[in-house]
Amino acid sequence: MQGHSTYEPKPGVAKWFEDRLPIVGLIHSSAVAYPVPRNLNYLWTFGGILTFMLVAQILTGVVLVMHYTPHASLAFESVEKIMRDVNYGWLLRYLHANGASMFFIAVYIHIFRGMYYGSYKAPREILWILGVLIFLLMMATAFMGYVLPWGQMSFWGATVITNLFSAIPVVGETLVTWLWGGFAVDNATLQRFFSLHYLLPFVIVGVVGLHIWALHHVGQNNPAGVDIKDIRRDTVPFTPYATLKDGFAMVCFLIFFSWFVFYTPNYLGHADNYIKANSLVTPSHIVPEWYFLPFYAILRAIPSKLGGVLCMFGAIAVLFVLPWLDTSKVRSGKYRPLFKQFFWVFVGVCVLLGWLGSKPPEGWYVTISQIATFYYFAHFLIILPLLGMLETPKPLPASIADDVLADEEKRGGHSALANLAAAREAQR
Repeated sequence: MQGHSTYEPKPGVAKWFEDRLPIVGLIHSSAVAYPVPRNLNYLWTFGGILTFMLVAQILTGVVLVMHYTPHASLAFESVEKIMRDVNYGWLLRYLHANGASMFFIAVYIHIFRGMYYGSYKAPREILWILGVLIFLLMMATAFMGYVLPWGQMSFWGATVITNLFSAIPVVGETLVTWLWGGFAVDNATLQRFFSLHYLLPFVIVGVVGLHIWALHHVGQNNPAGVDIKDIRRDTVPFTPYATLKDGFAMVCFLIFFSWFVFYTPNYLGHADNYIKANSLVTPSHIVPEWYFLPFYAILRAIPSKLGGVLCMFGAIAVLFVLPWLDTSKVRSGKYRPLFKQFFWVFVGVCVLLGWLGSKPPEGWYVTISQIATFYYFAHFLIILPLLGMLETPKPLPASIADDVLADEEKRGGHSALANLAAAREAQR
């Protein structure tokens, strides 16, 4: 998409540099003049928040690596040394550990926003698929990072999760042996996970670059789910309009983040991880980090080990094909009354699965997990295809500008309505 203006360097040096490496022009067209729909709400600020969190995780991770020792006999003590002896080591570790949770909070909001407003529909299928791939890479990176402190929950979490691959026919046992680097979770496992945990964030950066490239090629979706008809009426420049909104949302998110770091830094962790890994003592209740709990509940809901593994990975795989499962021609849930109700039920089921994942796999917890797992897959495989055929959506606005005018009229914003109408007349 073309921006509202084109960058033209004035000084001779700037012009000389731009002719040979047009990086300033690229930044200007992508982050200054790039047109964004004028009806975007604060849910669209989480892309910027996620980019900031990715950079923060990489920077804190690089500094932590300078003091961490990836060896089974020294890893736990090196983390304690970081906390006690390294200048501001406690802060770096809490920023990194809680940053992973903040990263997942933001990405879950980002995913649910995309699902509600139909951001996966044509022509944004590749954009959505790249986003799901980033989510998958994040999960792999976070799991390997959780193993590195080499506490009890780290060790046994790694043992349980890697053992699941043994359920894969023919290659399962070989794959587990390769992951372990031997015949049990030990030093070789820790070093493998450390190497991959350090490497994968840079892979994520590369896929994020593709994600942003795809976004800028097809343009942003918007709450109305309608295409841009007139670039002057329907859009505003990214800077200052979107950057100010992103900046304000980021400050609010950082206040939320800081509260965890400085007041309850261990709230989202597990107490057993402050006990050094011991292969002879099994924790009474092995649980992963909170952001894996919905998938952990799905895994345990299936009586068969192989079936549980397939359903757990299927819960993510189904997101890759979501653009072709939703048969509705209308993008935004704002104009789909039935979809809106089923969407919020789906969100509730995901939260319920997260809670069930933290409970022991016994009694009625298993029964409710099985019902919730069935609904999770039914939402994608049954409900969405049927809604596209049966639902009668509300009338769509003719343009993004009309959607803005309608929203202002509902809120009683007569002065803003008049100003926008006057601006439209001036542009004509």
